[in-house]
Amino acid sequence: MQGLHLSKLNIKLYLVLIVATLLSACANTTRPGAVGVNRSQFMMVSSADVERSSAASYNDQNQKAKEKNALITSGPTYDRLKVIANRLIPQTQEFRDDTKQWDWRLTLIDAPILNATCAPGGKITFYTGIIEQLNLNDDEIAAIMGHEIAHALREHGRERVSQAMAQNLAVNVAMAVAGGYGSAVSAANQVAHYVFVLPNSRENESEADAIGLELAARAGYNPNGAITVWQKMIKATKEKSSPEFLSTHPSGETRIEQLSALIPAVEPLYKAAPKPPSTKKL
Repeated sequence: MQGLHLSKLNIKLYLVLIVATLLSACANTTRPGAVGVNRSQFMMVSSADVERSSAASYNDQNQKAKEKNALITSGPTYDRLKVIANRLIPQTQEFRDDTKQWDWRLTLIDAPILNATCAPGGKITFYTGIIEQLNLNDDEIAAIMGHEIAHALREHGRERVSQAMAQNLAVNVAMAVAGGYGSAVSAANQVAHYVFVLPNSRENESEADAIGLELAARAGYNPNGAITVWQKMIKATKEKSSPEFLSTHPSGETRIEQLSALIPAVEPLYKAAPKPPSTKKL
């Protein structure tokens, strides 16, 4: 009985330590903006550590593309992206002040991939595939780029790393306390993956959609581009309906619905913004 009592005390102590760690790591990386993104985030790792490792991956990506003669550094498509990026980047200061000091970069890779990214610290990557296969106009490119920049603003990569660290911490503590009950701990870990990690990932995508919509509108790009780009994406990928609770992203239809609801909030910003002369109207 005494051993059981000590075990319960140990469990309580470990739980208190975990809770204290979780509470001390809460922060909000951005101001709400017109779209009202104001969720407190869990951050256990530093921005500097995440940016260092992300910069190394970004540089490696570019080196490999260069070796394959796939790295595009000039020409009409690159220049088009550069104009859009130069209009979007100043708008990031509406959400946080330190982006003035970010080392913003732009990479264009010639590959048939429907993707674009923005690594922590402002490292933007586009693939020719997403521009060419979806026949994107400037408003749609701005919507995609704004979405990816929003991930960097909200430091979603850092948040995901922190979540993984916290999950591992909790599992390690549980295993130490449970002793021979490793299978039960493993099962609990699997449950945590679906209950804790996946919903946050969908939430992160929705936040990036919202902030990206505002960035594009403030830069003078038609916010309806965010709607048409998802219509094109659904058509191009022949997306099939699947249960959202087992998905890391909202469905295309859900994103369109959420974005449509936010357009009235950013429409005045778009109307007031100077328009880029090269924008192809929807």
